[in-house]
Amino acid sequence: IALLIFRDLPDDPAVEWDTQLLATLVLKHIEAKNIDLVVTFDAGGVSGHPNHIALYSAVRYSGTLQECCCFEIFILFLCVGCRVLVLESVNLCRKYISFLDVLISCLLPRDALFILTEEETEQAKRAMRCHRSQLLWFRQLYLLFSRYLVVNSLRLL
Repeated sequence: IALLIFRDLPDDPAVEWDTQLLATLVLKHIEAKNIDLVVTFDAGGVSGHPNHIALYSAVRYSGTLQECCCFEIFILFLCVGCRVLVLESVNLCRKYISFLDVLISCLLPRDALFILTEEETEQAKRAMRCHRSQLLWFRQLYLLFSRYLVVNSLRLL
């Protein structure tokens, strides 16, 4: 896991991220670190968060980069040996039925399924609680009921 902080990409849902810039940064990081798997959000961004959706868009970005001619970033990822898994967004009902979504997730098609242990779930909750400024009332509900703290289904791009 890498945390990259860029002035032009603030953690702010009101700021629209530049897809080309983000795609370039992601690709450079993949190449520099010889990364063979990227895990990101799907087109729904799990919660509709614009920054999450921008990450998905950057991975799927098709356009012109300064150092290359027109190509699709996703194809380039494959060329450098990098696969991309996207975390599936689910409907509101499934999102907040916690461990009950494990059965549903097991029955539906997916490329990868991660079911967290009770210890891993508690560790994720502790990590979220470290960011007090982010713990608004709806995130408290998320900690109690979200399936993403118990089960995550992913698809290959």
